[in-house]
Amino acid sequence: MKQKKDKSDWLSVLLSFAAKSKWKMILSMFCSLISVMGGFLPYVCLYKIMQLFIFGSPTVLVFLFWCGIAMLGYFLYVVFFGLSTVLSHSAAYHILYDLRMAIADRLMKAPLGNVTGSAIGHLKNIMVEKVEGIERPLAHMIPELGANIVLALIVFIYLFVIDWRMGLASMVTLPFAAIPMIVSGKGFNEKYSAYMAANDHVNSVIVEYVSGIEVVKTFNQTTSSYEKFSEAIRAFQRFTLDWFQSSWKAMNLVMSILPTTFLGTLPVGLILYKFEIITPVELIVCLVLALSLLPVLMKATAFITEMKSMQYNVSGAKELLDMEILKDSLQEVFPASYDISFDNVTFSYTGQKEDVVLHNLNFKIPENSFTALVGPSGGGKSTIAKLIARFWDTTNGAIYIGDTNIKNIPLKQLSNFVSFVTQDNFLFNCSLKENIRLGNPNASDEEIYAAAKAACCDDFITKLPNGYDTSAGEAGKSLSGGEKQRISIARAILKNAPIIILDEATAFTDPQNEEQIQKSIAALTKGKTLLVIAHRLSTIQNANQIIVLENGKILDSGTHNDLLKNCALYCTMWEAHIGAKHWAVSQKGGC
Repeated sequence: MKQKKDKSDWLSVLLSFAAKSKWKMILSMFCSLISVMGGFLPYVCLYKIMQLFIFGSPTVLVFLFWCGIAMLGYFLYVVFFGLSTVLSHSAAYHILYDLRMAIADRLMKAPLGNVTGSAIGHLKNIMVEKVEGIERPLAHMIPELGANIVLALIVFIYLFVIDWRMGLASMVTLPFAAIPMIVSGKGFNEKYSAYMAANDHVNSVIVEYVSGIEVVKTFNQTTSSYEKFSEAIRAFQRFTLDWFQSSWKAMNLVMSILPTTFLGTLPVGLILYKFEIITPVELIVCLVLALSLLPVLMKATAFITEMKSMQYNVSGAKELLDMEILKDSLQEVFPASYDISFDNVTFSYTGQKEDVVLHNLNFKIPENSFTALVGPSGGGKSTIAKLIARFWDTTNGAIYIGDTNIKNIPLKQLSNFVSFVTQDNFLFNCSLKENIRLGNPNASDEEIYAAAKAACCDDFITKLPNGYDTSAGEAGKSLSGGEKQRISIARAILKNAPIIILDEATAFTDPQNEEQIQKSIAALTKGKTLLVIAHRLSTIQNANQIIVLENGKILDSGTHNDLLKNCALYCTMWEAHIGAKHWAVSQKGGC
């Protein structure tokens, strides 16, 4: 029962995405039927011509007439088959487009941890290979499989019209071909799933190997890493050979039996002819029609594997389409202020009590103020920042912007409220100008240049070969971590959100540019609610409020001077930071 449910599930997903293209698919089927009828006309014409030559007195005009009908039929077959194919491919690629967009939209709405917790190779395999794998069976099913099935039915019917015994004789090989097909079908799903799982694994390993090749080479782990890669390739090879060996034997047997239609039609036809039950013309036409069934039956058989492939690929896409998503409000809200309040917030990435990261946090970040989060690594600072941006939902408790629970703010609107700059500065493979424009897609070039200057990007960008039009992929080789961070800050400046979150946003800034970056951040955050996560305490000593976190709990809070007097952990961190700065200065002086 479960298997039937799975089948209906994947088919319902496919049909739901095919709904927008249903008229193209219907028209493709209509063209396919015309193509089939056209392809059958030459056989009818052959029958008529043979009747004329054997039983009548054919004239040139009548002969040419039937030849013209045959040519017309072939023309209709070619033209309408082409139209059907074009329409079915157009419908298929529209379905693939909608499917990929739906998956991308689902990933955007899913909790960030559910997305980042999946291997990039696995996601890439689904969005690229599996979705693309749906196209071939989908695009060819209507013009080829549908047409071939209809043509086979017409041929069988026509054979039965000529003589029912010849119709039965043409089907004599079908039960014999069905036997190896049924036998091979046992365990087919398990073997195919194992084969595709091995394919998924090797794809993930390849992506991992290429993505981490710099680290592999740096730590001289080439041999061990290559062993992992080669083992994945060998495993896939084994599964592939096992899969082909188990399927090829049966399929080769099927392909050997199906074409032997003459085993039934030839002896039966000769017997019927000998007893003058059918005419010589009917015998020849029956034999020709039986031969015409060969490509039809073989194509239909080949589609069995392709249909299974499509089922597997759609099921893979459904895995992402069914991802849990954050509940979204549809009604736009207008918070009374841009204060941020944590009300008894507890959070666990897994939802398990033993994995709690934040414990009953209660604090407030006033509007238009500068608040900093500090503490040892793993204390939950970045988690707090991501909860405000609603990359995850709290396990217990609530977060408010003004008087509004952020769960009641539409995700798109919340994104407009919060500008997030992290220490991981990802640049898309487009121009630096377009990378900055991500902060505001409607920004003019002049606004982009102004944001870049405010973030201290203009000097190094203008020195690049193509300036702001330099591709980030090309520039990435020559940009330092601090320069990439400043581009991220430029995005945030351009976005102009009322709430700014800087998660170690100046981590890679060199001492020479630190003063400039601090000025640009001051310009960015003027009149805004600012939350900064920093290990470099010198960058947040002027904060209105500093919250000290340890093991997911608030240890203390206050101003820089208050914490130096009252918080031993903060005092220790400050002394370590000052000591590190003095060491860096002395090292520089020694050079």
